[in-house]
Amino acid sequence: MTADPGAAATGLLRDELDLRLQALIERAPEPGGPDARAQDAEFGRLALELFAFQYEHNVSYRRFCRVRGAEPGRLGDWTQIPPVPLTAFKELPLAVQPPAEAAAVFLTSGSTDPARRGRNHHPHLHLYDASLRANFAASFLPDLDRIRLLVLNPPPATQPHSSIAYFFGRLVDFFGAPGSDFFVDDHGVQVSALTAALREAETAQVPVALLGTSFAYVHVLDALAQEGLAFQLPEGSRLLDTGGFKGRSREVSPEGLRAAFGERLGIPDARCTNYYGMTEISTQYYESGLGGAGPRPKTVPPWARVRIVDPVTRLPVPDGQPGLVVHYDLANRGSCLAVLSEDTGYLVPDGDPTSAGPRPFVLLGRASGSEARGCSIAVDEFLTAVRGAHR
Repeated sequence: MTADPGAAATGLLRDELDLRLQALIERAPEPGGPDARAQDAEFGRLALELFAFQYEHNVSYRRFCRVRGAEPGRLGDWTQIPPVPLTAFKELPLAVQPPAEAAAVFLTSGSTDPARRGRNHHPHLHLYDASLRANFAASFLPDLDRIRLLVLNPPPATQPHSSIAYFFGRLVDFFGAPGSDFFVDDHGVQVSALTAALREAETAQVPVALLGTSFAYVHVLDALAQEGLAFQLPEGSRLLDTGGFKGRSREVSPEGLRAAFGERLGIPDARCTNYYGMTEISTQYYESGLGGAGPRPKTVPPWARVRIVDPVTRLPVPDGQPGLVVHYDLANRGSCLAVLSEDTGYLVPDGDPTSAGPRPFVLLGRASGSEARGCSIAVDEFLTAVRGAHR
């Protein structure tokens, strides 16, 4: 059988582009450092290249972009790349390769509508791994190579289509010291096993890191309170939580959670970090580590950018003003690098309009009211463009 030279050329382009994207991620310095302007320039070049690749190979996205008049060679910079509405991942396959060839398919939780789950197809996970590894090391574990990880989530083998299960599993692979383990199974949180692991760490003075979803921690904290248990984990211990309480019958404020972490686990506020991620993108955003009252900004790594837009016009809003969060993620090569979320937030004002590099942002929560209507309009426009346009 004769090889298709076009397919071979595409493969070469994909490999070469992947290598440059991965190189940017793996050498990423601190955001806002002395070479922030060089970072901005490189991000812009790679974003336009990745857009051109996704435009060519992602059929649904190409149709949408054509209706918007956004084509490779016609965009002035990366801010003009059209973002895909989040719900579009539930409606159509958004993939640069046939979905059946994906190395991994991550599905959304379906907490809003179990019958309709978003899908993100990954031809490979090299960039996903590079992103999670570089970001975790810089934002959560800058002082250690490995630490004992106690994970409040099922093992990834039991949830092959869960991005968060994959994320926690790879963190154990890359950063887990002996004794790392998962403490959730089909019956829920294994409180007895977790309690034993915490007691061992406290007695042996071995620092640990707990990883889990916010609601899983609520179950653990309730169980510890019911048993009258509290731990004073050794210095260097820390905690990472993610997610919120969407679709849950009970909510706990971030401040309330952090206070309970200190009371029941002995982990100080400064060592408690929340991160934000979505199935539809491939990069996570960690809190900046700044303590104190009020919202804590999320940092944006050099291979990503966040913009805040008006929910109706989808034009950028001034710093400090709330709007919809738009993600531009170079690690999200397999689908769409630009994604319009259904979350609201605002960029942290820095007082310098000439500053370079990615900007931190504060996440406010899910869109509601007029913001949610803006999301619905964006989805309707996307589906109308895709289904009404021709190749």
